[in-house]
Amino acid sequence: MRILVTGGAGFIGSNLVRMLVARGHQVLNIDKLTYAGNLASLGEVGYAPNYRFAQVDICNPDAMRVAFANLRPEAVMHLAAESHVDRSIEGPMEFVRSNVVGTVCLLEASREYLSSFKVPPSAFRFLHVSTDEVYGSLGESGSFTETTPYDPHSPYSASKASADHFARAWYSTFGLPVIVTNCSNNYGPYQFPEKLIPVVILKALSGEPIPVYGEGKNVRDWLYVEDHAEALLAVLERGKVGETYNIGGGNEMRNIDLVRFLCSLLDEEVKGEKVKAEGKEGRSFADQIMFVKDRPGHDIRYAIDSAKIRNQLGWNPKHDSESGFRNTIQWYLKNKAWWQAILDGTYRLERLGLSEAV
Repeated sequence: MRILVTGGAGFIGSNLVRMLVARGHQVLNIDKLTYAGNLASLGEVGYAPNYRFAQVDICNPDAMRVAFANLRPEAVMHLAAESHVDRSIEGPMEFVRSNVVGTVCLLEASREYLSSFKVPPSAFRFLHVSTDEVYGSLGESGSFTETTPYDPHSPYSASKASADHFARAWYSTFGLPVIVTNCSNNYGPYQFPEKLIPVVILKALSGEPIPVYGEGKNVRDWLYVEDHAEALLAVLERGKVGETYNIGGGNEMRNIDLVRFLCSLLDEEVKGEKVKAEGKEGRSFADQIMFVKDRPGHDIRYAIDSAKIRNQLGWNPKHDSESGFRNTIQWYLKNKAWWQAILDGTYRLERLGLSEAV
């Protein structure tokens, strides 16, 4: 297929683009290259004959018309978004612009393309990629389903919820062939080092305190990013227009348990060389864990019921918590040049999202 991917230089997007290119799809990667966009994540596909990149803001109608006209896409996979909750607390307006206005601009660009080039809706798909955070917070039991009412609690989740509603409205009102997915927390290679798992790994390796919000009792369902990319392609190829599909990894863990597990894997993978070099024989990376002030509005628990995509589309995650987290740690250990180039710039793993409530 000819596929226009937005946000393809980001974490999930770059993993998706590499998979699509490897499988022979023609990909045009649209990315504004904000702080988390990184073309180094796409080095292995940069010269592939079926891959092109354009540094474009999806809020720019003229640039989007050119992109659509040049590629004549059969599908749009829309991943471009500001995604970090802490950053949304510090600066919510950029999340409104990118996630809400950007999505509406892309929906309109798609609608104009179908009309201008006489593309029948049956020959086009618009896949809008979203998050389980739009559903709010769960108690100790239960899971989010595709019919769970929306209840976003952060500027980030509110912006994604709004984008979801606009995508569905363009399907209902204009007949744009939209499909929506909502996923649980992703992890894996090429994740920008501001999210929990790379923060734990890099703080541990640097010998710094490993911050855990509150008491670490918040629960998340963890999805390996390559499994997510497989799910997105399954939805694009076999999903039903107008439907929503929840994508989860089936790996629920409390944050504190996850951090301790990552530390135990690091203890094994690093083989104690670092702690021995510092004269701390017998110590674990877990000794660096430090509890810090909780994030405002921190949702207690997320859990995804992904029965629909598993039963209807035949998708199942290939990685469990052991294989996925170990693969991730091994990738960060082997790819220091990738993350060191980021840390040598303007980002220093500093804490964000501490704006006080009114």
